[in-house]
Amino acid sequence: MYGYESLSRTDARKAEQIDLESGETLYPGLGYGENELRWGFIRKVYGILAVQLLLTTVVSAFVVSSPSIIDLLRGNSGLLLFFCLVPLILVWPLHVYHQKHPLNFIILGAFTVFLSLTVGVSCANTDGRIVLEAQILTAAVVTSLTGYTFWASKNGKDFNYLGPILFTSLVILVLTSLIQMFFPLGPTTTAIYGAISALVFCVFIVYDTNNLIKRFTYDDYILASATLYLDILNLFISIMRVLRSGDS
Repeated sequence: MYGYESLSRTDARKAEQIDLESGETLYPGLGYGENELRWGFIRKVYGILAVQLLLTTVVSAFVVSSPSIIDLLRGNSGLLLFFCLVPLILVWPLHVYHQKHPLNFIILGAFTVFLSLTVGVSCANTDGRIVLEAQILTAAVVTSLTGYTFWASKNGKDFNYLGPILFTSLVILVLTSLIQMFFPLGPTTTAIYGAISALVFCVFIVYDTNNLIKRFTYDDYILASATLYLDILNLFISIMRVLRSGDS
């Protein structure tokens, strides 16, 4: 009887070890229960992110297909500036109320809609072929980088060291963008700026996906989805800027 119980416990330990090493473990040292909870959190974040991207596609398509809206936004720079500033203003309440349901989803929805309007205007000012190429390239890059980050995390790699580098790069990109408002750059310089921006946001996708796997808490699903959404959106705009500059 004692031998049977010992054998059962040994089998149970082996089964648990197989479960943890079957390729589904997010990173080494993560317990079985924690691994299951983390996977549930990741699925929730990507579900919200998918809805955000779908909403952006719908709103952008509506703007592009509505000449009256395009003319209104083109002829009213103040209104367009308002649409650009609102998402920046919503970042603060999004951070403060990200755990308060359903207010967090309402703020996230408004945040997504206003950003989608600016993306729609940008797409309306771009050739349809270039927009489609940018969408395909963005989807391919995001899928590849996400898959790589999950693979790297499973093999014990960590990308937390990229934080200070990315923060410095983002500050430089923002300052350069502000300079362009007063001193417009030529097509070649714009293409270079777009390429550097695309590279920076590629690294951001790796860094934030790594945080999604290891560092975001289970209550941070709103912040995690908003962060990845901004990475993907900025990557798409950067790629579109490069293609547009090359085409012109």
